[in-house]
Amino acid sequence: MIPSTHRQVRLAARPAGYPRESDFRLVTSPVPEPGEREFLVRVIYLSLDPYMRGRMSDARSYVPAVVLGDVMEGGVVGEVLRSNHPGFSVGDVVEGRFGWQEYALSAGKGVRKIDPTIAPISTALGVLGMPGLTAYFGLLEVGQPKSGETVVVSAASGAVGGLVGQIAKLKGCRAVGLAGSDAKADYITRELGYDAGINYRTVPDLNAALQAACPSGVDVYFDNVGGRITETVSRHVNLFARFAVCGLMSQYNLTEPELAPRNERFVLTNRVRIQGFIVFDFAARYKEGLAQLTEWVGQGKLKYREDMVDGLERAPGALIGLLQGKNFGKVIVRVGPDPVGLRAPVPAARSGAEGRR
Repeated sequence: MIPSTHRQVRLAARPAGYPRESDFRLVTSPVPEPGEREFLVRVIYLSLDPYMRGRMSDARSYVPAVVLGDVMEGGVVGEVLRSNHPGFSVGDVVEGRFGWQEYALSAGKGVRKIDPTIAPISTALGVLGMPGLTAYFGLLEVGQPKSGETVVVSAASGAVGGLVGQIAKLKGCRAVGLAGSDAKADYITRELGYDAGINYRTVPDLNAALQAACPSGVDVYFDNVGGRITETVSRHVNLFARFAVCGLMSQYNLTEPELAPRNERFVLTNRVRIQGFIVFDFAARYKEGLAQLTEWVGQGKLKYREDMVDGLERAPGALIGLLQGKNFGKVIVRVGPDPVGLRAPVPAARSGAEGRR
């Protein structure tokens, strides 16, 4: 039975520095009725991602900011409960940008159907969704690794970074990961197959650690954080190295922007290509990317870890923790029950994290 009301998380204030719980507001609203060519979705899983910090700001970006008072932006996997749309039926499992709420209306734009027999439906928000596509196209198309090269990845245990290193290994590369704890550094080497893992928070000399882990220099750097880590990696680049700039986690919560790089000699003398990218750049090729990622997951060649949080009301705290590096793997909020009928058998390659209920 569909309730008459549901909960939503709305943006209450634009943060200065790290977001606070008071920047969000949990409200109760009527469950909407689908109109002509619309359908109603019950939200099961909500994805939390670093880009959301940018959507909370009104600074110029590649997409508009969330309007104050509106439902927070976010990718969702859910179940169609009512439909007046010829392309979507009751019972369909779908993924789309439905936001931080328990029920949502859609006209179908940007929504894809999920086959729940292939993998757990939560993977549509991770390894078989936006993070997976980001890792796939960012590394292979922007980074363009060649067999035998060294690929360095920052935030290497995260939803994107954890996949980048594995894809690099599948392409015959040496993979070196930077992570924020000993447990994460151990995980990426023992579980994900990275050749070396460095805890950048505690290592006495990051420059020396990178020198030891990359004796042949760095050919590809997959940058998720920016700042001093990127500056240190730049000292070890080879001729014609490529930087694939995916994210700038160290910069998102600064109240004053850091100075731009002052020494670009490494770019000139080594003819380094630095390219920022957004996964949307490859939208026309999503089908290709998802097909390959699905094959690798099915073959057990890609492992993934989910950091599951229960309850929509816990989404603000979980996002704050993600921005502080407290997560371990892909952060997903379980908003509603995942019926047994919507679950596929869990692949043996999966690594789950259920510690934040």
